[in-house]
Amino acid sequence: MKLYEYQTKELFQQVGIPTPKGKVIGSATELESVKIDFPLPWVIKSQVRKGGRGKAGLIQFASTEEEARNVVQRLFNHPEKISKLLLEERLDIKKEMYLSIIIDPETASPLIMACTEGGMEIEEIAKLFPEKIIRERVDISRGLGNFQARNVMYSLGLQGKQIANGAQVLMQLYRLFRSCDADLAEINPWVITGPETVVAADAKMNIDDNALFRQKRFVKSRDQFDDDLEFEAFQAGLHYIRFDGDIGVMSAGAGLTMTILDLIHHFGGRPANFLEFGGAAYGRAAKAMDIALKNPKVKVILITTFGLIARADVIAQGIAQAITELKPKIPIVAAVRGTGEEEAFKILEGLGLEPMRYTEEAVKKAVAIAAGRAS
Repeated sequence: MKLYEYQTKELFQQVGIPTPKGKVIGSATELESVKIDFPLPWVIKSQVRKGGRGKAGLIQFASTEEEARNVVQRLFNHPEKISKLLLEERLDIKKEMYLSIIIDPETASPLIMACTEGGMEIEEIAKLFPEKIIRERVDISRGLGNFQARNVMYSLGLQGKQIANGAQVLMQLYRLFRSCDADLAEINPWVITGPETVVAADAKMNIDDNALFRQKRFVKSRDQFDDDLEFEAFQAGLHYIRFDGDIGVMSAGAGLTMTILDLIHHFGGRPANFLEFGGAAYGRAAKAMDIALKNPKVKVILITTFGLIARADVIAQGIAQAITELKPKIPIVAAVRGTGEEEAFKILEGLGLEPMRYTEEAVKKAVAIAAGRAS
C-alpha cells in the first residue's frame, strides 16, 4: 500500500521528524476557506503515488494569492484526476540529500541507503553516482544502533549539530518503518535549511499489504488504485493488474502467472491482465473470471493451474459456476492441472471445453484465438 506524501508526513510529524509547514486541500474552493498559517511563497504539490512529479508539471510554485489560485485550479483540472493538493512553505534549501530504508532482498533485513545527491530517483542516483550511495545494513533482531545512524550522518558530510539531529531523524524513521510494517520509507530530498536543521522536503512510505490485517490505521480505498477492476479484485481478495492486451489471464499462483505472461509474449500475444487466484484464493475462480470478463478488450480467457495445493477439481467447479452464471461469449482455454485433475477434466469436458494437458500448448492456443487464427 503506497501512502500519499501528506499521509507519510503526518506520520513523520507524529514521531518528531521535521517537515515543512503544510496544508492539504481537496478542491479549489477549499483554498478560499481553509486557514493557512504560513506565508507565501508556496510549493503546491499534487498528491499522486508516482515519482517524477516535478518533470510532469505536478509540482508548482506560487508567490502571490492570485498565482496560487490559478495553480490550484489548473492542477485540480489536470488529466491525472488529482483529488488532493499539499500546500507547503517554500524552504530556503542549502543542500539536498537522499535517505531511505528498504528491505534488502538478499539478506531479508532492513537496509539504509543514503546519498549526498538528493532530488532524484534512487535508480538515477545509482546510475550517475554509484560511488556516492551509502549503505548500512541493520540486524533486525537488534535494531538500528545510534552509532550506525551517526556513521551515516558522518558519511553524508553533515557538520556539528546536524549530525545529532540527522541521526535522531534516522532513528525515528527506522522506528516508524518497523512499527508500520513498511517495506519502504524514503525522504527525497532530505534538505539542509540551516546550521542545525534537516527537513523532510518530500516523503514516501509503502506498507506491506500482507501486514494490513494488523495495521488497522491504514485502509486501502478506491483512490489507492488506478483502475476500478483492480479495486474490485482487492475487495474480493484477488490480485489483479490491467494491461493493454487482449488475452485474459487467470492463474493459480503468482509465480505461474508471471510465467504465463512471459509465455504469452514469447508466442507473440499480449496479456490483458495479471490475475492471480492461488493460495487461499484458489476457490474464487468464479469471481476471478467475472473480473477478467469485465475488460472489454479481452478476446479469450486463459486459465492455468499447476501444483498440489491448487485443487484442480475445486477450480473447475468455480469455472463451471462462472460459465453458468456469466455465460461468457468469448472462448475459454483451460490447462487445469493439480490435485483432483481427473475430476477437473470431467467437469471441463461437461462444459464443452477441451482440457489442455500442457501449459505451453494452452498458451499457444489462446494466442492463436486472440490473433484470429483459431476458433
